[in-house]
Amino acid sequence: MKIEIWSDIMCPFCYIGKRRLEAALEEFPHKNKVEVEWKSFLLNPDMKTDPVMNIAQYLAETKGMSVEEAREAGNHVAEMAKEEGLDYDFDKVVVANPKVAHRLLQFAKLSGKGDEMKERLFYAYFTEGANIDDEESLIGLAKEVGLDTEKAKEALSSVDFEMAVKHDVYESQQLGVRGVPFFVMDQKYGVSGAQPKETFTQALESAWKSYEQSVKDGLAFSPEEEGKSCGPDSEC
Repeated sequence: MKIEIWSDIMCPFCYIGKRRLEAALEEFPHKNKVEVEWKSFLLNPDMKTDPVMNIAQYLAETKGMSVEEAREAGNHVAEMAKEEGLDYDFDKVVVANPKVAHRLLQFAKLSGKGDEMKERLFYAYFTEGANIDDEESLIGLAKEVGLDTEKAKEALSSVDFEMAVKHDVYESQQLGVRGVPFFVMDQKYGVSGAQPKETFTQALESAWKSYEQSVKDGLAFSPEEEGKSCGPDSEC
């Protein structure tokens, strides 16, 4: 059974959602038969990379809030992340356009290392304060997950991988995805936002039942109460 996840690297709820899904999968009896694929989503395609600017300043300027309000929002999200074993350091976060990093993710998927690459990018961005729009930093991360560095370097400027990113974004638009993370299980069951583990468990059970019965009658989303997510107009 396949789980497709639309997310952006700069989305803090996407990393939290990843951990909650993993917790549900850990207890799922059929976890070894589940494939996870990370799909690209761009919260702000035109974002200007500025390593000097603090993320709180960026949010204040783009979301119409004060710097103090942005910091308070960051602290709240950091506390939420801590409950999932994640260590967010928003004081280190670099304002960077993630487009190139998404190309690297698309490249990693070809080697079956999409999940490892996504995890490493999240950690680099939210905990280490890496510039995910910097070629040298990205190549270093690619090397850490075992990717060929020369091919990874080529992928960063590849039109093919740029088109792969655009295709994922197009798919999200066709599905009506307004915020991320957004999970689609067995091409039928949708889960929006960083839902609690229990919600993922229920969705996994329903999707698996459908998968076993080989019901191939198209997407059939089961709306859930929306969890925390990032969207173009959100404050994350």
